[in-house]
Amino acid sequence: MASFVPPDSAKESPAALLAWANENDIVEIDLRFVDIRGVPQHFSMPLQSVDAGSFEDGFGFDGSSIQGFQAINESDMILLADLSTALVDPFFSYKTLAMYCDAYDPLSREPYELDARGVAKRAEAYLAANDLADIAYFGPEAEFFMFDNVQYSTSENSSFYRVDSFEGDWNSGNDDPAQGHMNRIKMGYFPLPPLDKTHDVRAEMVQTLLDVGMEVEVHHHEVGGAGQAEIDLKYAPLLVMADMMVTYKYVVKNVAAMNNLHATFMPKPLFEENGSGMHVHQSLWKDGQPLFGGDQYAGLSQMALWYIGGLIKHARACAAFTNPITNSYRRLVPGYEAPVNLVYSARNRSAGIRIPMYSNSPKAKRVEARWPDPAANPYLALPALLMAGIDGIKNQIDPGAASEADLYEGEHETPVMPGTLGEALRELDANRDFLTEGGVFSDAFIDNFIAYKQVEDQDAVAMRPHPYEFELYFSI
Repeated sequence: MASFVPPDSAKESPAALLAWANENDIVEIDLRFVDIRGVPQHFSMPLQSVDAGSFEDGFGFDGSSIQGFQAINESDMILLADLSTALVDPFFSYKTLAMYCDAYDPLSREPYELDARGVAKRAEAYLAANDLADIAYFGPEAEFFMFDNVQYSTSENSSFYRVDSFEGDWNSGNDDPAQGHMNRIKMGYFPLPPLDKTHDVRAEMVQTLLDVGMEVEVHHHEVGGAGQAEIDLKYAPLLVMADMMVTYKYVVKNVAAMNNLHATFMPKPLFEENGSGMHVHQSLWKDGQPLFGGDQYAGLSQMALWYIGGLIKHARACAAFTNPITNSYRRLVPGYEAPVNLVYSARNRSAGIRIPMYSNSPKAKRVEARWPDPAANPYLALPALLMAGIDGIKNQIDPGAASEADLYEGEHETPVMPGTLGEALRELDANRDFLTEGGVFSDAFIDNFIAYKQVEDQDAVAMRPHPYEFELYFSI
C-alpha cells in the first residue's frame, strides 16, 4: 500500500517538513482552507519558492473573493498552515504536499473571526476549559450518490435537471433496453454484485482513504437503489475529524470522476428515493476513560442523558449548521427513513437520536444524532452538536422518556425538526446563547452565516419558479 502521509518527525517544524519534501521529490506546496459552505479552496506554489520563513509569515490571499469572507475594502488575509495535516495529494499529476490552514488577519495576527476551522478549534478549547472532558470523539457517516450522467441548467426562462444511474431502473440516459440486474427504488441496501455495481469504485475510494492516513471501518451500498453508498471512518477528535471529512469528500468525488461517475453529497437528489444523511456518533472521554457508559437507560451514564437533553433542546437551532441548504429539507420529511422526530431511543432508527446497542462495553457507548446531512460544513456542524451537548450537561437538561415506537407510523407528540432552511435560520437567530459560550461561535459569525444563507440559499431558491409548478399551475 502506498503511503501519502509524511512521518510525524517531518511535521515538527516547517524546516523539517521542507527537508522531507525535498528528499521525497515534492515539487509543489498546496494550501487549503474552506469557505463558509465548507467547500475547500486552495492555491499552490513551487517548492523552491517556499522556505521556513514563509510558514512563519503566513501566505497571503484575497479574502473578498471567498464565499462568506471579507469585504473588498478589507480583502488582504493570510493563511497559517497546520503542519499536522500535511499529506501528499493522491490525484495531482505533479507530486504535491497539501495541508489545511487557518485564516488570520495580517495586521493583528489574530485568528480570523469568520474562519470555520477556527470555530472547531475554539469548541475543543471550550470543552477542555470547562473540565468536563478532554476529548470529544466524533464519527460521522456521510452517505452519497454516484450517477453516470448529470445535467442541469437554470436561466430566466428555463430550469431543468436530470440524473441517470446505471444502477437505477429509470435510467433515461441509456438507450439499451436490456438493463438486466437493476435496483428498485429504496431497495439498494447491502446487495451483492451484479446488483451492487459500485463495489469496486467504493473499494478504490477506501484504498485511497487508507493511503492518506484515514482508518476506514466499513463500506457498503445504501438503501437508495441508484448508486447510493456509505463509507464509515473510525471516530476521531473533533478537529481531526472535521479535517478528515473535507478530505473524505474530496477523495470520494475524485475517485468517482476517475471512474466516469459523478459523486454528490447533495442530501436529496432524487424524488421518492431515500436521501443521504450524515449520522454523527459522539462521545466524551477524560483521562483515557469513556464518560458515556453507565447504569442508566441503554447503558448510558447520566452525563450522556444530559448531553442528549441538550441535543434535543437545541436541535432546531443546530439544524442551520447540520442541515444548511434548502435541499436538506427535501430529505427531512416523513416516509424516507429521515429522522424528523426529536426523541431518543436505543436501536430505533426512526428517532432523531439513537443509542447503538452493538456492544455493552462502556468504551462503545455513544450518542448518534441522525438528522444531520453531508452538505454540512463539518467545522461548524460538529461544534454546534458539541455545544448543544455541553449545554445539556452544564444545565442538567432532562431529555424526557425514551421512545420505542416506530415514529414513522401514526401520530406522535414530539418536537420535530424545522421544515425549511428559513425556519432553521430563524431558530438559530433566536437560540444562539449556547453557541456563543466561551466565544466558540461569535455573534458576528452567526449573523454573517444567517445573512449569507438567507440570501444565497433560502431566497435564491424561493424566488425561482419550480418545474413542478408548471405541471400544477400552468392551466389553473
